[in-house]
Amino acid sequence: MSLGSRLISGCAAVFFFAASLSGPNAFAQGSGAIIVFAAASLKNALDNVSAAWQKEAGTAVKISYAASSTLAKQLEEDAPAQIFISADEGWMNYAAAKGLIKPESRSELLGNKLVLIAPKDSSAALNLMPGADLAKALGGGRLAIASVDSVPAGRYGKAALEKLGLWASVAGKLAQAESVRAALLLVSRGEAPLGVVYQTDAASDPGVETVATFPAVSHPPIRYPIALTVKAGPAAAAFLDYIKSEKAAPFFKAQGFTVLAEK
Repeated sequence: MSLGSRLISGCAAVFFFAASLSGPNAFAQGSGAIIVFAAASLKNALDNVSAAWQKEAGTAVKISYAASSTLAKQLEEDAPAQIFISADEGWMNYAAAKGLIKPESRSELLGNKLVLIAPKDSSAALNLMPGADLAKALGGGRLAIASVDSVPAGRYGKAALEKLGLWASVAGKLAQAESVRAALLLVSRGEAPLGVVYQTDAASDPGVETVATFPAVSHPPIRYPIALTVKAGPAAAAFLDYIKSEKAAPFFKAQGFTVLAEK
């Protein structure tokens, strides 16, 4: 098995184990809790929002974090989520086309940035511009990135690398992971010398440092839409309003998100 395969397999094993404990299928209907499906990059901020809400409202919340693609497919398979927060418009559009969300409840919640990271104290330095030698910066290692075919962070990353003319030089040197947090973990553990993640992911892990930020014009705007699913009741609607409120905004801003709901 190649190094890239070992990296991907090891990372997948970690996340599949986590999913067995707290993934979409772990939540049974009738628990009384508000069940939320949210993009993996939201974990730190949304955990804090949820804790504040539960303290104030006294209503339990259970959150499943995974790639937006995984969550959308779980919704399609009749998972009991009542709120869905995607890391891109595409997977929310997918859920809408399948009749899985309440269209009138949909709005843009957050914005984010895309960055290149390295393990903490790395000597890596790169200016992300056309002609940059990203392949050389990898030093024989692989570029950690979420799946470029299905995960929003991976698709943004591929788009940015193509726009900068760097994709061809690294397309064969990828360590693709099932979510952006899985890609972050590869770099944090030193198993990949560089990785492409959201700015908020980089800020959440002391084991990595940001080498460079991708120009905003190199990829589509990173937007996190939120919506109630067709299974949502009044409690879920109240929590969605709280997520979009001024009370929740500081938790998102603290992790580096741009709060769009207040604009």
